[in-house]
Amino acid sequence: MPNTQTIIAQTKIWLSSIVIAHNICPFAKREFDSGRIHYEVIETSETQRQLEQLIAQCAALDKDAARETSLLIFPSSLSDYGDYLDFLALATALLKTQDYEGIYQLASFHPDYQFAETPPDDASHYTNRSPYPMLHILREASVEAALKHYPNPEGIPERNIALMQEMGVEVMRGLLAACYESS
Repeated sequence: MPNTQTIIAQTKIWLSSIVIAHNICPFAKREFDSGRIHYEVIETSETQRQLEQLIAQCAALDKDAARETSLLIFPSSLSDYGDYLDFLALATALLKTQDYEGIYQLASFHPDYQFAETPPDDASHYTNRSPYPMLHILREASVEAALKHYPNPEGIPERNIALMQEMGVEVMRGLLAACYESS
């Protein structure tokens, strides 16, 4: 298993070479360039401790307005996509019980991400595929503000899927693999 600095470096390569370079998230570049993304590597495989880390990151966002968003990276756990989805459901429910609903939302990324009712080998999955299982904590107010100034925000997912399909599975697989090799 790579060390924490390598894992963060690989995540940054993924953000810059895939998410930002292909405009998958049109709002990522500004936060990436300004250093307002916090990267937290979660080493524990204990669900309770992982959930505690999630809430700790929400509390850190509460206290630090300069930190726009946090990426929680799980390099040594949640590799099974089904387990990851179960954890995502627990994490989403926890945000609600901790009164963070409407304040923060979670975006999900996983090396084996798959949209429901889509063939496993479809390139569209690469819109949410990442080097490691991750949860992205987003400030809802920031998301809403950004969407107000972006033309046709509801078209972002369809545009991304079309782009991934145009690029193809082999190209996307290679770009994702390069995140490990470049760090």
